[in-house]
Amino acid sequence: MTDDDKPPIGVLDTLRATPTTVRYLLGGVLVNQLGAFVQTFLVLYLTHRGMSGGTAGLALAAYSLGTVFGTVLGGEITHRLGARTTIVAAMAGSAPLVAVLPLLARPGRVPVLLAAIALAGLFAQAYRPAASVLLSDLMPERYQVMGFSMMRIALNTGAALAPLIAAGVILLDWDLLFWLDGATTLVYALLAYRLLPRHAVPEPSSGPASGAAAAPRTRAERRTGARAGYAAMLRDRAYLAYLAAVVLGTVAYVQSSISLPLEIVHDGYPTWLYSAVLTASSLVLITCELKITAYITRIPTHLAVWVGHLVNSVGLAAYGLAVHSGAFVLFGAVLAVSGLMIAGPSMFAHPATFPAGSKARYLATMQAAAGLASAVGPLFGVWAWTHLHAGFWVLMALVNGLAGVLALLGTKHRADRAGRADRAEHAGQDAARQDTDPEPVGESA
Repeated sequence: MTDDDKPPIGVLDTLRATPTTVRYLLGGVLVNQLGAFVQTFLVLYLTHRGMSGGTAGLALAAYSLGTVFGTVLGGEITHRLGARTTIVAAMAGSAPLVAVLPLLARPGRVPVLLAAIALAGLFAQAYRPAASVLLSDLMPERYQVMGFSMMRIALNTGAALAPLIAAGVILLDWDLLFWLDGATTLVYALLAYRLLPRHAVPEPSSGPASGAAAAPRTRAERRTGARAGYAAMLRDRAYLAYLAAVVLGTVAYVQSSISLPLEIVHDGYPTWLYSAVLTASSLVLITCELKITAYITRIPTHLAVWVGHLVNSVGLAAYGLAVHSGAFVLFGAVLAVSGLMIAGPSMFAHPATFPAGSKARYLATMQAAAGLASAVGPLFGVWAWTHLHAGFWVLMALVNGLAGVLALLGTKHRADRAGRADRAEHAGQDAARQDTDPEPVGESA
């Protein structure tokens, strides 16, 4: 049976096909995300402890910078030591760093505090490439995009519930917020050590299509292999187009949580409108993404990412009409989250389509690009919105539209190249079968 002959992928089919180990992995991601309070509440906490807004902003920048380097480092460690080792080490290292922050949050300890926060960000994000690699290794190939959609749902569910948990914890003690964060991180480390497989570094195939050399043994060989791997990535124009799409799309996406509240207040609407937008978006994303992904997997990846960005761009442009009616805010939010559900899973899963010997680095690079854009996006958004106001949303729609075009080019080129390789392999197999077929025996005279 060919791929075209197989029945469409459904949600229940995916859940039944999900290995138990992947369920453990996703459960750990959810537990960790439920306690991820540092980035969201760091500025509020430090100002609550009497530090200046400038120091709090510098601390948030240090954390964001740490996350960018953490994803790259996590990808390299995953490539060399394996996914489970990376997850356990990253979470075990992050837990004490987060828990000690209340002891360092004093005016006289700012340099040490900033160093601890940067390291906390580094360790906190180092697990992400490893989790993605492990998911792609364990999930059946046919359900890869659905598997990455489930990981996104776990992350989004945790991100939606964490502020609610934090609201209750803050009433008891602000310091408890970071101790709970450290505790959930440690729980994830223990779950990973106990339940995830001792996953070795994937062995690349011996054929030329693998795109990776034999696993290096000495430190010098590992450095040479790493440089060669990243050099190959820099020469891959299609992947660079995809990375540019990730950066531009993320910069546009974060404006829904950075510049949109500024727009709502500027247009004279009550603040509860923004809360309603966040709640509605989270509910739609959590409850509908897996079902929408089941339909999206039936169309080519490059078409899904292009349509998703197009829908998202229309939603961003609708925010520019909010001055006329608050309905445009809700309308834009529905379109923005719909576009995210259409394009997101395929964009998230794309680096996992690369050979086993290099996909950890590709996944890490993608996540680092998204992290960098998430750090830069708010600064750019606030500056541009204050100068453009309603015209800002037209600009963001165009930026996101450009991201869609780049995503289409990057993913389509990869699909075309994979298709040519498959056809060549099938042609070689057919030729081999013809060569080995016995000659027909003629009839006797």
